[in-house]
Amino acid sequence: MKLSNRLQAILNRIPPGSRMADIGSDHALLPSAAVQAGVCLSAIAGEVNQGPYEAAQRQVRQEGLAGSISVRKGDGLQVLEPGEADVITIAGMGGSLIAAILNNGRDKLTGVSRLVLQPNVGEDILRKWLLAHGWVLVDECILEEDGKIYEVLTAVPEEGSESSNGMLYQEYTLDCGILLSADWLLRFGPILIKQPTAVFAEKWSSELRKTEGVLAMVEQSQLPTAEVKAKELKDHIHMIKEVLSCLRKDKP
Repeated sequence: MKLSNRLQAILNRIPPGSRMADIGSDHALLPSAAVQAGVCLSAIAGEVNQGPYEAAQRQVRQEGLAGSISVRKGDGLQVLEPGEADVITIAGMGGSLIAAILNNGRDKLTGVSRLVLQPNVGEDILRKWLLAHGWVLVDECILEEDGKIYEVLTAVPEEGSESSNGMLYQEYTLDCGILLSADWLLRFGPILIKQPTAVFAEKWSSELRKTEGVLAMVEQSQLPTAEVKAKELKDHIHMIKEVLSCLRKDKP
């Protein structure tokens, strides 16, 4: 089965022999590919909406995988029983929604050894949830496909891991001398910023333009809070420009 680059990046981060649960599985493409490739022994495809749920059922039947993939209708992690899966994947949603799904299903995370998450926006919100709930990032990747930029975050329970959030979000100085606080590491990605790519620079150039657009609107506002907000935005713009300039200087 041919997957999109985005879904393939998620599949590449699932350990062989896993029992996966794909939440918001849509057409169950990812679990079908994972089982067909022999990466996963079994899979659960969860979907809250009736149309995608039926599409996932059809996909699984057409691939002859009904014995290995259980398609379930329900909200978030409520489709799972504790201990049923050791890898959970959630893709194609906003970071705040993914964080809410994880938060509402914290009791279902027992026995889960890996989360592979692909937020469309709000990556920093998701990183904050992981940090607050004892999950540590072990991998981040960023890719562009069909004109859109995606990040894939892989996290494991901090307890028992060789990595720690204290180390991950320790203040970090770029080669050009810019000091990044934990807050900025949450925004940029603590792993991505240390291995920047052209796609990373493209994403943050886009974020810079968006922030400058917001600043232009705020500066026209007569609200009492506008001045404080404008200063905050200017500080953000300055930091993003500094980081982008630094990354350009580091290019060979």
